[in-house]
Amino acid sequence: MASVFMSPVSVSIWAPTNPRLQRTPSTSTSMFVSLASSDSQPPSEDLYPETTGDRSRRDRRRVVRLAWEKLVRWSRSWRSKNKTDVLERTNKVVVLGGGSFGTAMAAHVADRKAQLEVHMLVRDPQVCRSINESNFNCKYLPKYKLPGNVIATTDAKSALLGADYCLHAVPVQFTSSFLEDIADYVDPCLPFISLSKGLELNTLRMMSQIIPQALRNPRQPFVALSGPSFALELMNKLPTAMVAASRDQRLANATQQLLASSHLRISTSSDVTGVEIAGALKNVLAIAAGIVVGMNLGNNSMAALVAQGCSEIRWLATKMGAKPTTITGLSGTGDIMLTCFVNLSRNRTVGVRLGLGEKLDDILSSMNQVAEGVSTAGAVIALAQKYNVKMPVLTAVARIIDNELTPKKAVLELMSLPQVEEV
Repeated sequence: MASVFMSPVSVSIWAPTNPRLQRTPSTSTSMFVSLASSDSQPPSEDLYPETTGDRSRRDRRRVVRLAWEKLVRWSRSWRSKNKTDVLERTNKVVVLGGGSFGTAMAAHVADRKAQLEVHMLVRDPQVCRSINESNFNCKYLPKYKLPGNVIATTDAKSALLGADYCLHAVPVQFTSSFLEDIADYVDPCLPFISLSKGLELNTLRMMSQIIPQALRNPRQPFVALSGPSFALELMNKLPTAMVAASRDQRLANATQQLLASSHLRISTSSDVTGVEIAGALKNVLAIAAGIVVGMNLGNNSMAALVAQGCSEIRWLATKMGAKPTTITGLSGTGDIMLTCFVNLSRNRTVGVRLGLGEKLDDILSSMNQVAEGVSTAGAVIALAQKYNVKMPVLTAVARIIDNELTPKKAVLELMSLPQVEEV
């Protein structure tokens, strides 16, 4: 048996698979030495010639690297060509409203430039003192220290005097009366950047209509700022992206330059209607998503409900003149995903508690912030009737809020709707 294993024939069968190791053996012993030495050392890369798969992977990596480098070069070139002095020329920004998002945006703008004065017009004297004396909003975001150049006041005249931009963060249902009271102090050329999302219940007006009418100035410069953005994450400087929509492209660009930073991307749009409608309707859809969670209906139903809700929002928005691409963008799908799927959403929280069986009045009385979807739901259905759009999911939410339908009954009725072609 030993002679069989030590014969040159048995070795030569193995050797051709490694051409570089082939040699003419003098004895059986020398062959074992050479085999032993080759096994005891890592094989050279030369032993494994590059295959077609290796070349393909290398080529793909090269394509990806070149694409990324091209993107970076384009980004640098664009920034250098579009750099403006908007921030440098801005000396004062006023923020109307002292809620969590208004506070977060005030802090964000103040961080952009140390010399910038950021005045917050608040109605609560305690919040005003807290901001000015300790740099904390004691009622909203109490754990986050605000920049020293954020100044709070309850005096509208002093807050608005000399302002270059106004960030409007007053809830939609209170905006009209609030602005009518301070209209005399508002410069007719002061750009209003609206952070509020929703529809006025009785009039069905959007913020782009409410603000100019309340200020008695149809030409008041207006921007709608929207997108998936929680106040807490802005305060933590986590990457965020939003959209600034205005019919004045120069104003949208100026808003972009004022607000964009290393952790906040601002895209621009001319589709004010699309951005506002998507921002209003997603709050109602978030209540529906919360009900699914509260009733423990599962992931399948959540996905189906949100998909249906997105379609309903698109149907109504496009009937009102919005662009379909807006509804699938940051202010549409982006904001919908954040509001429907994340626990920080106030509207989703209302839905969860409704799904658990709580009464709406008890839910609202326990909250210290406004859930816009509650008041917007009725307005949405009125708009749907006006534009002849069927919106079963959002209509069901409105009926639940009006206490005309229980969440369980709503689910049964929605599941019993005709089986139709998807559109």
